[in-house]
Amino acid sequence: MRNDAVTTTTPRIDRYVPVAHVLQSEDARDVLESEAPGLTSRSEVETFAVFPLGVFLWLVLRAQPDTIARILDRLSRIPDPVPPAPVEPPAPFSDDYERAGTPRASARLETLTGTTDDFSELVVHGPSHGNPFVEVDIVAEFRCGRDVLRAGGFYDGEGNYRIRFLAPQAGTWTYTIASNARSMDGLTGDLEVAAGEGAGPVRATTDGFAHANGAAFTPFGTTAYAWTHQDEEVQRRTLAALGAAPFNKLRMGLFPKSFLYNSNEPERFVFPRREGGSWDLERFDLDYFRHLEGRIRDLAALGIEADLILFHPYDRWGFSALGATADDRYVRYAVRRLAAFGNVWWSMANEYELLTAKRPEDWERLGRLVEAEDHVGHPRSIHNIVEPWDAASSWVTHCSIQLSDPSIGDRVAEWRERWGKPVVVDETGYEGDLDQGWGCLTGEEMLLRFWQVMLRGGYATHGETFWSADEEIFWAKGGDLVGESIPRIAFLRRLVEESPTGRLDPLPSQFDALWAGVAGRYVLIHFGRGRPLFRHVPIPAGHRAEIDVIDAWNMTVEAVPGVHRGTVRVDLPARQHIVIRLRLEAE
Repeated sequence: MRNDAVTTTTPRIDRYVPVAHVLQSEDARDVLESEAPGLTSRSEVETFAVFPLGVFLWLVLRAQPDTIARILDRLSRIPDPVPPAPVEPPAPFSDDYERAGTPRASARLETLTGTTDDFSELVVHGPSHGNPFVEVDIVAEFRCGRDVLRAGGFYDGEGNYRIRFLAPQAGTWTYTIASNARSMDGLTGDLEVAAGEGAGPVRATTDGFAHANGAAFTPFGTTAYAWTHQDEEVQRRTLAALGAAPFNKLRMGLFPKSFLYNSNEPERFVFPRREGGSWDLERFDLDYFRHLEGRIRDLAALGIEADLILFHPYDRWGFSALGATADDRYVRYAVRRLAAFGNVWWSMANEYELLTAKRPEDWERLGRLVEAEDHVGHPRSIHNIVEPWDAASSWVTHCSIQLSDPSIGDRVAEWRERWGKPVVVDETGYEGDLDQGWGCLTGEEMLLRFWQVMLRGGYATHGETFWSADEEIFWAKGGDLVGESIPRIAFLRRLVEESPTGRLDPLPSQFDALWAGVAGRYVLIHFGRGRPLFRHVPIPAGHRAEIDVIDAWNMTVEAVPGVHRGTVRVDLPARQHIVIRLRLEAE
């Protein structure tokens, strides 16, 4: 992290530097031309000028990794012609924010008691002079038996400071508030938290996800990056569409999006504007956050997890390059404000490699900050465009992967074994008809990828990109869902939920068919893109089985008469999307 006002070393070109910077150096251009003659004059250069050098070389050269490594090594000896601007460090919280004679713990405190399903809230009516967003810190420690949890508070305007707390268990929780503002420091009290009726927040386990009460959670996600930045009518239709769809997780960004089919200007932003139009990075737009909170609650009412993307590169407003001090302040505020909602997940970034203002050490710092500020322990990830983040990072709870490839299932098994954490393929292409390779999958291909990912022990995320003259495309803006894969994904979800454990685990498979389910109890056999006329299926020794032939596209289930043992010939209709299901019992 470079956090000094004066830079003491000269930055060199690395894989994260934008291509536009590299092209400003004659020495760097000479290296590129010697390695790939004609590269700097190709039409793709202008298109990808804002991309990081490493991603550009991968996309345009399609070279072997050792070739790209050699080019990057040669360029690393050349100074970056556009060094980063110095970043002023944050000012420490001062103990003299309030006058020395201000009585400690004299502020008025209001307590809003919740349940284990809905957060409790401490509202402190305190000082408002200066800029409380940056001058005041407030934190509470909550205790119940041996449980001790820390929850940071945030300024909500007009002298109001809020500390939100989602208790992991019912009972009496005592609390003590600490603050650099004397009138709020030392406030104490207790909360009588009642048990809720819900299953509790979702958390990552070693190989999947589960609610706090232990109930399995299988993500069936979809994507609407900028839906909360559209007008209210579109947002209402989005919620209606999600209510009729099978999805229980939604990827969405806090910042608006500037990209293909995303040219509109939102009404609200994370930060307010100063007079003259610049952003005030030392304050937050309270109307924006209150609106976002309402939408998170709307999703919770539909049983949908809000997978909140904190940063992304598709930006014309400057939010992708705020600097470390503003980044930290924003992340801390967002997490303190939103972590107590039970249906929140955190994604540090969408396509993190494209954010040229950040380096791996920045993502590590920010990831650890989210982990430290989230008292609930929501799932945390970071999403790639080329190479998945090394999920060995301690703050990462699960892998969030982009790979649009028909053989994605094989990679899922590799990642599960490498990192021992759940794998969510959050981008495996989109069903639609756009003029982009990532946005024109058939519904059948989307469904096949869902099956391949899930039978390998991973979780897949849907997206829809059908062209619309008004640029209302669900993948970004929400609206209406029309794709053919959606009812078929709902059917797949039903089959998963009919498993005795409510989830699928990969099972020993055959070279041309994937087996998954619950060993000795429930098995789904999928043939990928094959379409056999029949199959000889071995029933595990010591078991009998009921057998169903399932058409995953036409959404039908046909029982094979009888109870079966040994090896059984199962006749099939010789078309794709056919699945054999075994429901097993021990003899």
